[in-house]
Amino acid sequence: MEDDLVARVAAHPQYRQLKRRRDRFGWTLAVLMLIAYYGFVLLVAFDKEFLARRIGDGVMTLGMPIGFGVIMFTVVITGYYVRRANAEFDNLSDAVVKAVQKEARQ
Repeated sequence: MEDDLVARVAAHPQYRQLKRRRDRFGWTLAVLMLIAYYGFVLLVAFDKEFLARRIGDGVMTLGMPIGFGVIMFTVVITGYYVRRANAEFDNLSDAVVKAVQKEARQ
């Protein structure tokens, strides 16, 4: 029975749509995160002078706010993913469950 349910859900068109949208969205955010992190690492490796520039007369350098920005970017895109998952992806998941349950009763 369980294998039959899994097969029916996997074959359902709304599930395939949900999977496509969720996968595309997840990969897009993953690529953006990789660009941000590896971009910062590449700056550290190849342009230390840029990151070592002082901001004003104090001791803070450009590397500090840029590094903080990378961390904040992570928090922001995580929040964006959670918000979209709770709104869009959960609704699509519920629709798939209802449709499969309806088909099972028939």
